[in-house]
Amino acid sequence: MIRQLEDKKVLFFDVGYTLDMPASGDWMFTKRFLEEAGNSLKKRGSEEIRRARDTALRFLAENHLVTTVEAEIDQFFLYYTIISDELDLGLSEAQRRLIARDRSCNMENYVPYPGIREVLARLSERHRLGVISDTWPSIEQQLEYIGVSQYFSFATYSCFLGVFKPDPRMYLDALAKSGVSAGDTAFIDDSVPNLDGAAALGIFPVLIAARPAPDTETSYLKLRDLRELI
Repeated sequence: MIRQLEDKKVLFFDVGYTLDMPASGDWMFTKRFLEEAGNSLKKRGSEEIRRARDTALRFLAENHLVTTVEAEIDQFFLYYTIISDELDLGLSEAQRRLIARDRSCNMENYVPYPGIREVLARLSERHRLGVISDTWPSIEQQLEYIGVSQYFSFATYSCFLGVFKPDPRMYLDALAKSGVSAGDTAFIDDSVPNLDGAAALGIFPVLIAARPAPDTETSYLKLRDLRELI
């Protein structure tokens, strides 16, 4: 066990790029989306795609209070409608609905990192575990699919609050559910800004750099594999 975490009563975990990763390499451009978009997407330049994604992500950010999986599917239908329109992909309504439902309901879109079940099982013997995640209601099926839901005692999901990390409301909600003070907790996440938000409230921050992007210089404790926790 890492020394700095030994006395923590609660360990909070992010999910994406912490416990699992997208099967397609992209959370939104799933395998189903790439199949349906096909050659039309391949003809678009990277800058065009970036602008389309930014527009569609703004829509999601501005409409993030989503409490059911069916509402999530409806929201992703509109997300992929924006993507299709912005990039002139010509996706039919049936295709967009298929992609949206797959995004929310096909758990094969998620690949657990090696060893996470063993890590969480071991940690849960000495600590209570929680989740703080920017996500949608289907997260509950996702955690079950990757085999880790039983290890978590409480969870804070952005879709039920309508805000994303590093909004303080995310961490305050998690602390309230845990029933302990911030100093008795730690948070493992792949984003330095998200960890900054946690640290500002007194939560001990830990950067997980399981993918190349978060492998950056930081004053925070940094892991490259969650198995380092045990």
